[in-house]
Amino acid sequence: MTDRQGPALSRRTLIGAGIGAAVLTAAGAPIAQADGTTANAAPGTAAPGTSAPAPAAPGPSAPSRAQAFLAAAMDAYPDHGSTRLAQSYADQAGLFSTAFTYDNALAILGLLATRTPGGQDRAVVLGDGLLYAQAHDPAHDDGRLRQGYNVGPYTFYDGSLQPDGFVRADGTVNVGTQFGFTGTAVGDMAWSGIALGALARRTGERRFLDGAVRIGEWIERNGRTDEPLGGYKFGVDGANQKLPFTSTEHNTDLVCLFGRLARLTGDGVWLERRARARAFLENMWEADGGFFYTGTNDGVTVNKSPIPEDTQTWTYLALHSRAHASSLDWAARELAVLDHAERRNSTIPAGQSYDGVTFSSASLLANEDAPIADSQPRPDRNGVWFEGTAHLALALRERRGRGDEARARRLIDSLERAQERLGGGQTVGGRALPERSGVVSASSPLDTGFGFGYYPYRHVGATAWYLMAALRSNPLRADLLRG
Repeated sequence: MTDRQGPALSRRTLIGAGIGAAVLTAAGAPIAQADGTTANAAPGTAAPGTSAPAPAAPGPSAPSRAQAFLAAAMDAYPDHGSTRLAQSYADQAGLFSTAFTYDNALAILGLLATRTPGGQDRAVVLGDGLLYAQAHDPAHDDGRLRQGYNVGPYTFYDGSLQPDGFVRADGTVNVGTQFGFTGTAVGDMAWSGIALGALARRTGERRFLDGAVRIGEWIERNGRTDEPLGGYKFGVDGANQKLPFTSTEHNTDLVCLFGRLARLTGDGVWLERRARARAFLENMWEADGGFFYTGTNDGVTVNKSPIPEDTQTWTYLALHSRAHASSLDWAARELAVLDHAERRNSTIPAGQSYDGVTFSSASLLANEDAPIADSQPRPDRNGVWFEGTAHLALALRERRGRGDEARARRLIDSLERAQERLGGGQTVGGRALPERSGVVSASSPLDTGFGFGYYPYRHVGATAWYLMAALRSNPLRADLLRG
């Protein structure tokens, strides 16, 4: 479980000019405490051996506050035009105005899950932002989306000014070059296609389906491989060079995207492509252990470590396969963590605790004596990855086995306590966030085992996944029965 050889096989890894560099590890970016106070913890958050705090005052529901955070992340730069994407993380993360493509696709799906007119209107704005990026790339006209974009001005660590919003003066989109977020990953593309397909279904607007089809065709041209393990490869780096890895996570996304395109277009070619992606997943299944491996570095040999959480939960959400349903139990058992202030390197306030799952098998074995990356804090082996915790909660709700709803509800309670108490005082675009809105990506600094970390900053992706789990909206259902 400790072998970390080979490149990272995750859409979250930087795939621009510096492959292997860490996302969320910008030089000099300070690490903020998750909360500046220790009093009046939310209900149920007392650490072992402490008394439970008083109930919180009533107010807007947790899903409503999550939606308010997504709105604030979208509206952070009002002087830079109505065509926009949402900034992915609170300013304190040190990524400035970076809007990750994956996070914005999730925001669309989370907003649609609310089934409110306001949520749909905002989802349409973000969908149009992705379509604009697709049509106005500064170097390519082939339907691709980059890993990330700048959506507002800032001064970089070296003192250089980034003055533009999402749309530059010449009409091109503002690609995230400062951190090297210039490559194109199949997983990011697939999630964007899934989101655009959901918008096409919900609104009936043809432009969203056209954009999703362009994404699917780009993936077919640039990702398809005839290597022994098959499937679709990782994507391209910032220099447009194809990357050699093949990811279980990405091919899971494609099972949904290609199935969705088959239903929306009526074109059977997408079913053949879906079958190819699904066959790769079968090649990654470990029947003896009841889990999925992460992928392959060379198309020939299965990469057996680390084992991530999302390849266990997303596969169930996409496949609904009883034969593979034990992957949820593997994740719930093998990746379970409980974080509280007495844990080594924990940053949560005294008197609070959060349970859930961590990122991967390697996270549980992280070196707690060294920082995850330069200028970053040391990791907490028991840090909760809230995005993954939401994945698992939703998948358990989908499976509906004995005890699954109770386990899911416990995880959702942990997510809602985190939104209530962690990340206080954080901002987006220099603007204060609505109180108690938005879920931080991790309860404490967390080493993924894939070359980068997560930290306690409010995050669009974690918040959107919380919304989908709380509202029982599975984004990976190709049949679209739930939107």
